[in-house]
Amino acid sequence: MPASPLITVAVARFEDLLGHGLRSAIENDSALEIVAMDVEHERLGVVLRALRPRVAILDVDALANLAEIRRLGREHPDTRLVLLVTHPTTAECNQALAFGASAYLGRNTQARDILNAIHLASRGLQLIPRATSDSAPRPLQGSQLLTEREAEVLPLLQQGSSNAEIAARLGVGVETIRSHARNIYRKLGVSSRRELTVGPPRPSSEDAGAEGPPHRARHWATPTRGRQRRRGSVRR
Repeated sequence: MPASPLITVAVARFEDLLGHGLRSAIENDSALEIVAMDVEHERLGVVLRALRPRVAILDVDALANLAEIRRLGREHPDTRLVLLVTHPTTAECNQALAFGASAYLGRNTQARDILNAIHLASRGLQLIPRATSDSAPRPLQGSQLLTEREAEVLPLLQQGSSNAEIAARLGVGVETIRSHARNIYRKLGVSSRRELTVGPPRPSSEDAGAEGPPHRARHWATPTRGRQRRRGSVRR
């Protein structure tokens, strides 16, 4: 009986300690093969296009926003994306999985759980983290996933565009955009577009009536380059 093909894996650039832990964990799994290691964020597209790995492990802190996950997923449909982040939250996990990520894990996740995520991702499955605290990701229900139209509206909300501006750009009515905004806030666990926009919030009367459950979400659209990062490690 022929052996199953190896699961090819590309790993983005991480801090030395975390990067070494990832390499060691993956190399110790005989079913996995690293085809690219320490890939700079700017070269991700080139590497994924050239090597077409089955799974890519990405550093969330290197992303400007999660719209990049949606873009990478569309441009490289054969590659499943496993994300590692410093402080995972419910809203961020929901948004990442809705945009097509296969897993959204904390940097201190144990090696065996990262390997499990890689194997599940290679089979086209998503890993739903167990809730361990109020800020930990909760299992997604189908009604919590962003629709394709909501995924188009989200980055425009993050840019600070008004409902009228978004409606004109997408060719729909303002009330339709208000409805999409309410659904996005609810699904991502935020209370208003102030929690989505880049930089200091600007007042908007359109926040009224589009409230969702309060949640202390990190501003996803805030660029992370240059931000002080905490060192992490993969526990064996």
